[in-house]
Amino acid sequence: MTEDMLDEPVLLSEDHDGVRTLTLHRPRRKNAINPALWAALRVALDAAGRDRDIRALVLTGAGGAFCSGADISAPDPSHPIHKLRALTEVALLLHELPIPTIAKVRGVAVGAGWNLALGCDLVVATPDSRFSQIFTRRGLSLDLGGSWLLPKLVGLQQAKRLALLAETIDAAQAHALNLVTWVVEEPELDAFVVELARRLAAGPPVALAQTKALLNEGADRTLRDALANEARAQGVNFATADAPEAFAAFAAAREPEFTGRWALARQTEPTMTSSNGERDA
Repeated sequence: MTEDMLDEPVLLSEDHDGVRTLTLHRPRRKNAINPALWAALRVALDAAGRDRDIRALVLTGAGGAFCSGADISAPDPSHPIHKLRALTEVALLLHELPIPTIAKVRGVAVGAGWNLALGCDLVVATPDSRFSQIFTRRGLSLDLGGSWLLPKLVGLQQAKRLALLAETIDAAQAHALNLVTWVVEEPELDAFVVELARRLAAGPPVALAQTKALLNEGADRTLRDALANEARAQGVNFATADAPEAFAAFAAAREPEFTGRWALARQTEPTMTSSNGERDA
């Protein structure tokens, strides 16, 4: 009996204190992504971006692996254009998600699985984690944004090394190349990510969303563009209750409580007076 015949959910979702954890759930295939899982990811990421109660997102895998890439073991009669459209939608939704994202990596993160992790804002891995841009070993080229992500993170030459040779590197090497944010011992991984997600979820949601978008866009803009975008974003931030709350908390030597609430004062509309001296309603 195959995993798909067991009718198990391919993606698990759990919310806790403003943090949503999405778990790739095909452990018998090291969480290789089949069409059902691509579809579930698209729906889940779209929903997370629309839910104002969710302040941070953790992406991880079940059964001791993060993700072994796209599942090529089962035949898929879909046209390649349709297959790649599913990948494109997931990559864009993850990249443009207005909340901070964390990839919690155990075991392998390979091919599209690794690029899924790299699409998150922060990556936490264990010393035993292994990574590979395995595409050329399968007669394929990079997908799920790898051709855009890798050069930005490691530079063009190292990106070519990883992509052309498709070699496997460990967490220490990935950390040295800025492809992993933290390497944490296995027994401490869950608690580390919980605390990291808690800190992000406690942050000012509008300011974090603006900051994330500015950083994502700034890499492709001139300084003049970046400064203009920063000015526009800061105007949005000052219209929330979070900036005054931060100042008040600092003055009172307490922790701020960020809500993202819109707090721009509205001017009272002037009362209109008609020509006969009566006030209009």
